[in-house]
Amino acid sequence: MQSRLEKLMQQLPPETDAAVIQSDVNRRYFTGMQSSAGTVVCFRDAAYLIIDFRYIEKARECVKDCTVIEQHDLFAQLRELFQKHSAKTVSVEAMEMTLSQFSKLKQQLGNLVRLDYSDTLSRVIYACRTVKSEEEIDKIRRAQRIAEIAFADICNFLRPGISERDVMLRLNQTMMENGSEGESFPTIALTGSATSMPHGVPSAQRIVQSGDFVLMDYGAMVDGYHSDMTRTVCVGKPSKKMQQVYDIVLKAQAAGIVGAKPGITGRDMDKLARDIIEEAGYGDNFGHSLGHGVGLEIHEFPNASPGTLAKLETGNVVTVEPGIYLPGEFGVRIEDFVVIRENGCENLTEAPKQLTVL
Repeated sequence: MQSRLEKLMQQLPPETDAAVIQSDVNRRYFTGMQSSAGTVVCFRDAAYLIIDFRYIEKARECVKDCTVIEQHDLFAQLRELFQKHSAKTVSVEAMEMTLSQFSKLKQQLGNLVRLDYSDTLSRVIYACRTVKSEEEIDKIRRAQRIAEIAFADICNFLRPGISERDVMLRLNQTMMENGSEGESFPTIALTGSATSMPHGVPSAQRIVQSGDFVLMDYGAMVDGYHSDMTRTVCVGKPSKKMQQVYDIVLKAQAAGIVGAKPGITGRDMDKLARDIIEEAGYGDNFGHSLGHGVGLEIHEFPNASPGTLAKLETGNVVTVEPGIYLPGEFGVRIEDFVVIRENGCENLTEAPKQLTVL
């Protein structure tokens, strides 16, 4: 079976002799090892991981598709490898590198090789990462199951008198106790009128009141892979308007999930849900895109948004998260995420979506 690095080099232009990968997430994707530093150098016939003393024992133990080299003088070691493999054109991660990083790389290596700083390497890497293997999907699914344990727990915990921060801490603690490596992103837990802020920050001063919506957007992590879900529940009896808005968002989400299949553009998938919200008179209150990719990062390609013409393909994992936000009143968001299959999609989220009234 081909390694990920072999597949990467096959997809790069034939004039590219080597690729240098230094970003943490991409390095982890290609080596399977998490570290805060290190350089992957990939040629047509070989690949290397240059990494410092802090990680060398771990790397030699777990990295299988690269020759592991302890870092002493990175640029001298790079020059030696380029000469060994007769590399003349080397691609770098233009979409991840800072100008300072590229300038230093060019200063040290520019007289030996031509550095390709187009976005070619980054785009090929993203194309590889957006199509998930079954092993990757299984890790995402396991992360989601942990998040759902936390949802079941929080529904028993929610009551008038607790703060948004209490909710956030409880979700995070439950996920950690059930095997999560950490939060996928800073957990969102909002109540009352604050739920109209799509990415509001939980406060110790905002307290759950009877009749409030509580909106929770959070996720767990397994072996670096993220989950992502949002649920909006009501503590006490919702108003008629709250129930109506919730039902509109739920209907829009269902339409987005039905439309999630190979060949649909991100724009058309977004439109399926957005049309329902607009027809209900709340088009101006749905200001973000329908969804985004999820994997080793919480926001990846592909996107389901009005400006995305790229088509979904089998193996993509994408969120479906429409919302309606009424400033000064309340907001509703419902988020699942799905994996695109040959004939549609598989919903990786099993948590209930009908309005939960506590």
